[in-house]
Amino acid sequence: MPNNRNVLIVGTIPYNTKDSSRALDAYFHYWDRNCIAQIFSDPKTPTKGHCGTLFQITDYRLLQRWKGKKIETGVIYNYVDLPESTESEERCDEKQLAHGAYKFGAKHSPLTHILRGLLWCKRYWCTDKLNRWLEEFKPDCVFVCSSDDYFINRIALYVAERFNIPVVTAISDDYIFNYHFSWNPFYMLYKKTYMNLMRKVYKYPNSAIYISDKIRDKYNCEFGLDGETVYLTSTTKRKDFEYVNTERPLITYFGNIRMGRNHSLNEIGYALGTINPNYVLEVYSGEKDPAVYGIFKKNPNVIYGGSIPYAQVQDKMEKSDITVIVEGFKEEDIDWSRYSLSTKAADALASGATILTYGSQECGIIEYMQSTGASFVCIDKDNLIETIKQLFARTDLQKMYYDQQIVMTREHHNIETSCATVERIINRTIENGRKN
Repeated sequence: MPNNRNVLIVGTIPYNTKDSSRALDAYFHYWDRNCIAQIFSDPKTPTKGHCGTLFQITDYRLLQRWKGKKIETGVIYNYVDLPESTESEERCDEKQLAHGAYKFGAKHSPLTHILRGLLWCKRYWCTDKLNRWLEEFKPDCVFVCSSDDYFINRIALYVAERFNIPVVTAISDDYIFNYHFSWNPFYMLYKKTYMNLMRKVYKYPNSAIYISDKIRDKYNCEFGLDGETVYLTSTTKRKDFEYVNTERPLITYFGNIRMGRNHSLNEIGYALGTINPNYVLEVYSGEKDPAVYGIFKKNPNVIYGGSIPYAQVQDKMEKSDITVIVEGFKEEDIDWSRYSLSTKAADALASGATILTYGSQECGIIEYMQSTGASFVCIDKDNLIETIKQLFARTDLQKMYYDQQIVMTREHHNIETSCATVERIINRTIENGRKN
C-alpha cells in the first residue's frame, strides 16, 4: 500500500508498534516510513517505530528557557539512530527537578493544563530549528492525536497555517463534552479556552477519524466534520479454542487501572474468591501510584504484577483462559470513558481467550463489547458472581463467543481495512483542502 503523502503526526507519545502509542499502527502500518514525521512531548527517549524522523519538545526544556537558560527546546531523532528496544524507560534528562516537573504535569488538573499552556508559549517551542525541520519534511497534512492539553492542538494549527495544509484529527476520547458544573474558576477557564481552541481547529479544513461510532456521531454532528470510524487492531496471535480450565484458570487484566477500573478489578477478585478461594486475577499495569494499586493488597484473589514488557503481555494473553475488560461505575469515571474504545477490545477479541467484560453500560467499551456478542458481560454489580459462574459453566457459550470473536476481528479490527480507510480519509482531506 505505497503512499507518497507526507503526514506530520502531532501527539504526546512517539509512534511505535508495541507500546502505548501502538494505536497509530492501525492507521499507518503500511505507510512509507519516510513519509511520516512526528512532533511529540514525551520526555522518554524514543525507540524505533514507524517514523522516519521525530522532533521532541519537553516541558523541562521549556521550563529552562522560561528561567532564561540558553538551551535547545527541540531535539531531532532519525529512525536509523534510534534503539531497537520498545521497552525503553530512559528519559532524555534524568535531573531530579525534571522528574518533579513531569510529575506535576501528569496530574491533568485544570490548573496544570492552564500552567502548561502558559509554559508552552509559541516563542519558546516555535524555533528556527523546528521550522527548518518542518521545511525539510514538507508535510502535506497534519495528523493530530487529540489531547486535553492546549499545546498539541496549537502546534498542529500552527503547522497547518504555515504550510496551508489540512488537519485530520484522531479523536479517541471526549475532551470537550465531558464537563460538569464546578465552582472552581480554573476549571471554568480551562473548559472555555479549550473549547474555543478546538472550535478553531475544527473550523480549519479538517476531517477526523474516530475510535467508535458513538463518538463519531456526536462530533460529526456538533462540528460539521465528515469523519469516519477506524477501529484499532491487534498483533496478538489467536490461540486454538480451549474450554476454560475450571481447576486453575489463568485470569488476566492488562492496562490502565485508573478511572475506577481498580475498584472494578477488586470486585472481580472478591467475586472469584467467593466462587473458589483458589481463583486469582492477575493485574498488569504501569501504574506506580500506591493510592491506585494499593487497594489490591488486602484482596487475596488479586495479584498486582505491575508493568511488564508488551511481548510478555502478548505471551500471557495467549496463555490466558480468561481475559478481563473493565470500567468504573462512578459518574466521574463514566464521563471519562463514555466514548472510549481502547486497544484492549482489539487485543481481547484477537486473543482467543474467553472475555469477561465488567462495568457501567454507559462506558464506550462496555457498550461495544456487549454489542459484539463475543463476551460474557456484566453491567450490574449484583450480578457479577452469577455472571462469572455462568462463564465457567456454559461451555457452549465459550465456543459461541470464540467463533464470534473471529467474526468481529475480521470485520472491525482488520489492519488492512483500517489502514485503507485512513489513507482514503487523508487523501480526500488533502484534495478538498486544495480546492478550498
